[in-house]
Order: sequence, then structure tokens, then C-alpha cells
Amino acid sequence: MVGVFEPLVGQDSVTADLTAAAVAGRSGVAEGVMTHSWLFTGPPGSGREVAALCFAAALQCTDPEKPGCGRCHACTTTMAGTHGDVRRVVPEGLSISTKEMRGIVQIAARRPSTGRWQVVVIEDADRLTEAAGNVLLKVVEEPPERTVFLLCAPSVDPEDISVTLRSRCRHVHLITPAAPAIAQVLREHDGLDPETADWAAAVSGGHIGRARRLATDDEARARRRRALDVVTAVARGTAYLAADELVKAAEDEAKQLSAERDERERDELATALGAGGTGKGAAGATRGSAGVLKDLERRQKSRATRTGRDALDRALLDIAGLYRDALAIAFGDPAGITMTHPDMADRARDLAKRVRPEGLLRSIDAVLACRAALDRNVKPRFAVAAMAATLIAQTS
Repeated sequence: MVGVFEPLVGQDSVTADLTAAAVAGRSGVAEGVMTHSWLFTGPPGSGREVAALCFAAALQCTDPEKPGCGRCHACTTTMAGTHGDVRRVVPEGLSISTKEMRGIVQIAARRPSTGRWQVVVIEDADRLTEAAGNVLLKVVEEPPERTVFLLCAPSVDPEDISVTLRSRCRHVHLITPAAPAIAQVLREHDGLDPETADWAAAVSGGHIGRARRLATDDEARARRRRALDVVTAVARGTAYLAADELVKAAEDEAKQLSAERDERERDELATALGAGGTGKGAAGATRGSAGVLKDLERRQKSRATRTGRDALDRALLDIAGLYRDALAIAFGDPAGITMTHPDMADRARDLAKRVRPEGLLRSIDAVLACRAALDRNVKPRFAVAAMAATLIAQTS
């Protein structure tokens, strides 16, 4: 892997296909053969957003020999997020609204100013509301001649992306990177020692970003331990307390991540509205600002909610992984099992002894049901408490 596609770990076939598509896109400008809508799918950590951004850079690349050279101005500005003809839609709240999508569609209709294409990268397209998806569908069905849409979603399941929108896109599926490939990146690009790199890669669930955080961030490791302690707490009779602490930790993490940014946004908005001004019209400049401030507060609240739920979801996946390891041990030869939590093998073996296989399956279902409940906006404390009740029932 070279050039802009280098960050894609373990996706050699995808890199080759996208490079070939970028080559074809150069002639497609004149011949009309370029695919204008793409859908990148893959499990968390597979790099679907990275792949879409790398492809955007390859489409804009000015190197005459190799699209996606990684050195030209078009490549570097695209990867840095400053290219004038590449727009990234990164949802921070619970969904992508119709209003936001209409604004993006208007921009996408313009002719490119400096690059070959007007490229729109929509990360987490599964967060499109139905109405926002319909707005996007209209322009995807009849795309502007020089516009390319790159959508990213977990899968092609109708719950993630509408069937009609999916049918208008060329599909690119990414796989979960293997642990050795992730460990190699951590060693060569992050300068980590082999032992730390191997451990982080093994427990990351194929998510290179999380592997990097676990290897370098003490708090990330503490959050993982806190999540797995919920399973241990079931046997100790303190599952509800541990579950409540898990939710509180996710909320605290969201507050910590959001506080500084929220304050900066409020200060910037206040300045833009004329706060502190003393000249003529200063008072009138702030008149009617209540609606703008309320809209900012709404967006900040939505962003904090999403951040907290994402943190809680990571914890739930860790819990499900430990029950999965126990189930694999109960049914197979432990020596031949690839563990989700190889450093927690003793816990998994103890769990396999205490809980029958059908109970382990119900426990996994309970964790998945909790994730689904959170997606339906059930209050986290209620959803996690219901999960804890099911986990307790399997050990009775």
C-alpha cells in the first residue's frame, strides 16, 4: 500500500479496485462512464470512512501517472480536509437532518472549482433520517455531471441504508483487519514496542483506532476493564451497581469530551452576535439571537447524547465479546479459538463453567437487545438495567 491508500490496513483488494476506478474516472469525465454514487460498508474499525476519503483524494489527484499519489496538492488537501471541492458530512448528533442534507445537495450541484470532481463524503449514512435520505436519493438518481457521492454505512441492511438508495450505489465492502496487520501498523507508524502493539491489536476487535487508544491511553484501558467488570459483578451480586456505574462513566466521558468544544462554540457565537460590542447597533445585533442560541444548545445536546451512547456501545461490545469467548470455550477446543479478549481467558473459562451454553447465548442476546434499545432512544439506565437482569437470571 502506498500513497493516500496507505492508512487502509488489510484492505489490499479494495485499494486495487479503488485505484483502478480512479483511473477510469479520469476518462469518465469526458465519456460519462464514472459511477457517481458509492457505498462503503464494513464493521467498525474496518476503515470505511478512511477508504472513502482516500478514494476522494485519488479522484482529485493531479499526478499524471498514479491516482492517489499522496504528494500532490490535491491529495494532501483532501486528506487534510481543506480541499475546496471535497465536502465531508460528519454527523455529530443522533441523525443527519433534512435541512443539513438539503444544504449539502445544493453545494454538490455546483461545478468543481479546482478539482476534477465535486466530491461529497457522507460518514455514518445510516444516521440519515427517512426524509433526509429521500432528499439525497433525488440527487443520486439524477446526479450532476461532475459530482460524486461517497456514502459510508455499517452494512447494506435496510436498517442501515435504504434499499432504493443502496441500489443506486456501487458497493465497496471492507473486511475486519487481522490482528497481525494492526500490530504492524502500531509498531511501524506509532513506534510502540512489540508486546504492547500485539496486545492492543489482539483485544481491539479489529478496530485500529481503538487499538491505538488502548495502547496509548490509560483511561481507555480503564474503561475497558470497567465494562468487563460488569460480567464479574453478576457473580458477586453487584451487577446493577456495576451497570449503573457503566452508564455514568459513559455520560462522564461524553461531558468531558464535549465541555471544551461547547464553551468555544458558545463564545464564538456570542462574538458573532455582537456580544461585548459598544458601538451603534450593538444592542440591535443581539436582538433575536435567542433562537440561534437555542439551536446551538440543541445541537450540542444531541452531540453529547451521541458521544455518550457511542462510549456505552463500545462497552457493550466488550461485554458481548467476553460471553462469546465463554461460549466458544464451552463448545470447542480452547487452543483453537481466536479469543475476543485473549488477556481475559481465565474469566472466560470461569464464565463457561458457571453458565450453561444456552445461558451464554441468552446473555449475548441481552447485550444485543440493549444496544437495539439504545438505538430506539430508550434511556441508557433502563436499557442497561434490563440487560443486567437477564445476565443475573442466567446464573441463577
